Parts: sequence; structure tokens; C-alpha cells
Amino acid sequence: MGQAALHEVYNIFGVTEFVSDVAGGLLQTENLLDELARDTAVEKTQQTAPPPAKSRIATGAAIEDAVKLARAANTLDELATAIAGFEGLALRKTAMNMVFADGNRNAKIMLVGEAPGADEDRQGKPFVGVSGQLLDKILAFIGLSRASNLYISNILNFRPPGNRTPYESEMDISLPFIERHIALVNPAILLLAGNTSLKTLLRKTEGITKLRGKWQKFEPKYPELFDTPPDILCLPTYHPAFLLRSPDNKPHVWQDILALLQKMRELKL
Repeated sequence: MGQAALHEVYNIFGVTEFVSDVAGGLLQTENLLDELARDTAVEKTQQTAPPPAKSRIATGAAIEDAVKLARAANTLDELATAIAGFEGLALRKTAMNMVFADGNRNAKIMLVGEAPGADEDRQGKPFVGVSGQLLDKILAFIGLSRASNLYISNILNFRPPGNRTPYESEMDISLPFIERHIALVNPAILLLAGNTSLKTLLRKTEGITKLRGKWQKFEPKYPELFDTPPDILCLPTYHPAFLLRSPDNKPHVWQDILALLQKMRELKL
């Protein structure tokens, strides 16, 4: 691909900071750029998610059970089994499959999304639909892939009916499981994709629009789920499904990804 074609791809994404100046040889992937340029049309076919659902309060007993089950899991396989058998979350009854995780379990970069969609529910893996394909291509720009150095999960392991926004109760009940999940993977960096991931794991009053691209320190709500105090940095960014609905925000995600690359280099990851 020539320089003119490369600049055309940057223009498609509204990029003003050239990758070659920041990432060097990591990003010389011509085939990926060609695919990315072709796939920018997919956002026109996407529908917006249903409006947010009303908050519901989780029962204390269900949360206590979730904490106990999560703490008893000493491996990722044990945690997956515990989540699959947990009866305190009604979503388990309406979903086709549990969606646990995908990628390299030894990766130092862990991405946490919001909840499975229809494609994920059918296949039992996170981020396999159109937004997941976009995510893979974005992260490939900085050398991240599920096959080698990236691990992916969601706050919720079961799809909310109709892709509705998760209830607060569902996020509260799921929090012990995702915190134990993080503890067992022990990443150096958490990439938080979307507002649900941000609100659940960081428990901030500000939303994704204000906090995206700003590094945060991960402080678990349930420190007893961690064998040692975690030393994990978090970077919130927009969910790829949001980019398909609002492509004007792609330059913001580009900035976030470059910040992630810089931090990876600082930490020698």
C-alpha cells in the first residue's frame, strides 16, 4: 500500500496522528488496512440498542452466594463451572449459551466488555459479531490479538433479552465473578470497553464520555477475591458497537489505543 492509500485510511477514521510516527514497524500490516477500509460501511447496517432498562436492586443473598462461589474458584475452569451453575442470575435461563472468555489466558492485557450480543450468545464467545470484528482490527494495529497476547471477557456472561442494557442488579450480582476472573488472569492492564464495564469495575459517578482515555487504578470492591492486592491499570474506551452507531467517535478510540500502546511500551509488555 502506498503513502497516498495509507493516508486515505487515516482520513476514513478521522486520524490526525499518524501511526507510523508512534508505533513504528508494529503497524505495517497492509492487508489489515485494506480490510479495515472496506469494512467501514458496516456501521450503516447496525441498529441501535434498545433503551436502558429500569434499575433493579439485587438481593443481598444472591450477591453473597456469588462472592462465595467466586472465591472458591481456584482456576478459570472452576470459575466458568461456578458461573454456569449459579442460579442467582435470571439471565442464565433466557440465554442460549454462557459466554465466558476468549484469548490467551496468560495475556497481560485483558479487555472487559459489557454483555454478550446475539452472535456471542449463539457461539458462546465474546466479541464475535460485527463489533467484535472491528475490535480485532483496531487492536491489531498495536499488535494485540486473542491468539497471542490478549484476553477478553464481559461483565455479564449471559445475554440480556433483546440486547437491552443490563439491570444494575445484574451487574451487582456479576461483579464478584468478573473480579475473581480478573484476579485469576492477573493482567497488568484492563481495557474497559463501554459504560457498563466502566461503571461496574471502577464504580465512578462519571460516565464513559468523561473518563475514556484516562488511566485509572483498579480497586476491587471485593478485595477478598484477590490472593494478593492487585496492581492493575485501567483504560476506559468506547465500546466498538458504539463506534458502529457513532463513527464520529472513532478518532477518540484511536487516541485511546495509542495511549494503550505507549503504556505497554512503558511497562515492557
